[in-house]
Amino acid sequence: MSERSKPSIFWLFAIFALPIMGVMVKYRFHNPEKMPRSGAVVITPNHYSNIDPVVIGVATWYLGRLPRFMAKASILKVPVLGWILLKSGQIPVERGGSTRSSAALNAAKELVSKERAVIVYPEGSLTRDPDIWPMRGKSGAVRLALELGIPVIPIAHWGTQNLMARYSKKINVFPRHTIDVKVGDPVDLSEFQGKPLDNKTLTAATTKVMDAITALLEDLRGEKAPATRWNPAEHNQSETGRF
Repeated sequence: MSERSKPSIFWLFAIFALPIMGVMVKYRFHNPEKMPRSGAVVITPNHYSNIDPVVIGVATWYLGRLPRFMAKASILKVPVLGWILLKSGQIPVERGGSTRSSAALNAAKELVSKERAVIVYPEGSLTRDPDIWPMRGKSGAVRLALELGIPVIPIAHWGTQNLMARYSKKINVFPRHTIDVKVGDPVDLSEFQGKPLDNKTLTAATTKVMDAITALLEDLRGEKAPATRWNPAEHNQSETGRF
């Protein structure tokens, strides 16, 4: 039985979100069988459009899992919306904080006990790469995976930029857009198990995750990514906000 088949508050979202997305988007899945239908997992997508959480949330639903994200703690304090998000298992992260915060870690540990999935964007924000390739990643996803002993499932999507361009707030409803979603094998992080989670270990593990996501995106785009991954710091760019 898939996680999605169990009664939950997510069905309220599905009733409204799926028909709307169905008008605008046709999903084309590649290797959907690689998404575990049960058990705790960290799902790591590429990130290049403000509408990515909706696109990936719906895709995750179709893949048989319930979409839970690392969410800003401030959003979870909004009346009604915050209650709904908390009830649906979103993980709160304080602005400027990390998955090491007590609230985030407690929520993350619940993933394991209840065999849930969580979506973490390892880039942390929309990629700064001028050609929309994945940029340098951050360590939140691998820290969760290594601390809790759960697998990382990389996925890549392409076509979302036609629905909403990077940094844009305008949704291009018509014509209906095809979005390709490719699921990868679990990233092999066994070499890092049992090691101190210092900067060296986390950077190396994050690189493996970003390599896996980039390889999936190369398959979808039919082209090779740049040999060197984009690093905003090397281009005098901030890693958050509009650019």
